[in-house]
Amino acid sequence: MRTSGAFALVGAALISGCASIYSTPPTTVHQPMTARPEARPQAMPSSGAIFQPGYGRPLFEDRRARNVGDTITINLVERNTAQKNANASAGRESSLSGGINATSKLPLGGLAGLNADAGAKSDFSGKGAAAANNAFNGTITVTVIDVYPNGNLLVSGEKMVAINQGNEFIRFSGVINPNTVTAANTVQSTQVADARIEYRGSGFIDESNTMGWLQRFFVAILPF
Repeated sequence: MRTSGAFALVGAALISGCASIYSTPPTTVHQPMTARPEARPQAMPSSGAIFQPGYGRPLFEDRRARNVGDTITINLVERNTAQKNANASAGRESSLSGGINATSKLPLGGLAGLNADAGAKSDFSGKGAAAANNAFNGTITVTVIDVYPNGNLLVSGEKMVAINQGNEFIRFSGVINPNTVTAANTVQSTQVADARIEYRGSGFIDESNTMGWLQRFFVAILPF
């Protein structure tokens, strides 16, 4: 009985481990990812007029996002380029020479003609270069999760695309000035403050590109 119970525990642990292999990757974007709009007031009986008290927006108001729960489309047009070069050189040289020219009448006459030379030379040169070129293009629709006192909108959202046996996650969050929102309810990602953009994946392809925990352990402790 004990043996069968132990096998059952091991099997449950293995199943739970397999279930968590392809879990949703963590995120650093603003939370929550989405928000529900506030409940509308109870609709009153229709009076036959064009304007109805229970209607969510004023009659002449455009459809731009401005309230919690509204959606807005972000055009991802990120392109960052950076380059850095550094050069350094240093040199140092020194020399020393000495000699004894003593006559036979002096106590150190036996050291006559003794010479000593010493020299040192040191050179150093260093050179380094770094470059980065990143591009991110696409679209994602996010939800307004908070409205600041000055009217700015805090938005957040994600898009998950399942491709064969892997999942791709695109996440975005940031603060939007309503004045930058177009009539089509879109905004460029370059106009978003505190923007956080993520592109992550999960699945066996992503796992194959990740160093194992034991290998990471040895890389961390080995001095060479």
